[in-house]
Amino acid sequence: MIAPPSSLPALRLKPKADARRLRHGAPWVWADELVLDRRSRGIPAGALAILEDADRRPVGVGVATVEAKIAFRMLDRDATAVIDADWLRARIAAALDLRQKVFDAPYYRLIHAEGDALPGLIVDRFGETLVIQPNAIWLEERLDMLSEILADLTGCTALIKNGSGRARAAEGLAEETVVLRGAAPEGPMPVPMNGAIYMADVMAGQKTGLFYDQRFNHGVAAGLAREARVLDVFSHVGGFALACLAGGATGAMAVDASEPALDLALAGARAMGRAADLTTRRGDAFAVMEALEQEGESFDLVIADPPAFAPSKPALEKGLRAYERVARLAAPLVAPGGVLILCSCSHAADLGKFRAACLRGIGRAGRVPRLIHTGFAGPDHPQHPDLTETGYLKVLAFRLLP
Repeated sequence: MIAPPSSLPALRLKPKADARRLRHGAPWVWADELVLDRRSRGIPAGALAILEDADRRPVGVGVATVEAKIAFRMLDRDATAVIDADWLRARIAAALDLRQKVFDAPYYRLIHAEGDALPGLIVDRFGETLVIQPNAIWLEERLDMLSEILADLTGCTALIKNGSGRARAAEGLAEETVVLRGAAPEGPMPVPMNGAIYMADVMAGQKTGLFYDQRFNHGVAAGLAREARVLDVFSHVGGFALACLAGGATGAMAVDASEPALDLALAGARAMGRAADLTTRRGDAFAVMEALEQEGESFDLVIADPPAFAPSKPALEKGLRAYERVARLAAPLVAPGGVLILCSCSHAADLGKFRAACLRGIGRAGRVPRLIHTGFAGPDHPQHPDLTETGYLKVLAFRLLP
């Protein structure tokens, strides 16, 4: 039973803290914005609390983690809201309604944390299977309730908890992957998108088993791939390569450091009847790109979708240099008049900084670019306007002049 708001402890903002931004929708409060005395420091991590401004007027109700850098996460700006099963059901139902309006098949990110007003919660849907990442204590404590609501609203028969990642470690939560309901899938699951078939390993794959955020950018690449020879660098399970084959590419090469990921890419190509048209090359992406240039290789379409080189502000400068290097090594592999697509999933590198790094790299390679597309994550990854972390993905497509 969840205690009513009147019985919840209170956290108070310092006089210099900007309560207006929180009333206008900002989701987080930093530890240095709060009055932290013996009473407030005694609030257990993950407990519900009322946030008050410096004059003790309520701002909202949320989750306290006072010893962390982010000391409070807003759940509801109505301080009288009761955070119970009905509240959770309403938030999840709203998220589901959006996805059902946008997608004609049950393959999508169902819940995108703060983007769906559910801080710390990631849920990806693979047909009748849900993979849940409860990346905060308040969710872990309500996992049974959460599972029941998700199963009831979606009708999914298998629910898997993926308890991995830095976010859980920061909350002091154990790393584990367990089946909450139903049975684990027997091997990788086929996922149809953009005319391609991807193989998602939801039990042992990276993250939840597949990245849905690039779906619309895969579609853009597929539209550019007719009769093209394609290179997909940092390919994971063949995200861009398989979409391009579905779009009419004559052939594609997938490059990744992970042999299991490349095996899944090949399995997807087989499921599409295009196994003969996909080649794989395992190794460090930078070294492989250098080797391909030395071998005189050339491609009509080159895509580089690396991991987050700048996951935080302290890593920004080093990360931007890495993105510049990717662009410098990838550009020479693009045939005259071909297209280079460069991606960043680093929230610390905003669009302007990322674009500047890409242009430096392309320029250092001696190529002349024209920007033809700027992409972001799809609508199943809604962005919180006050939280750059939810708008992390940037995609730039350049035509390199002959």
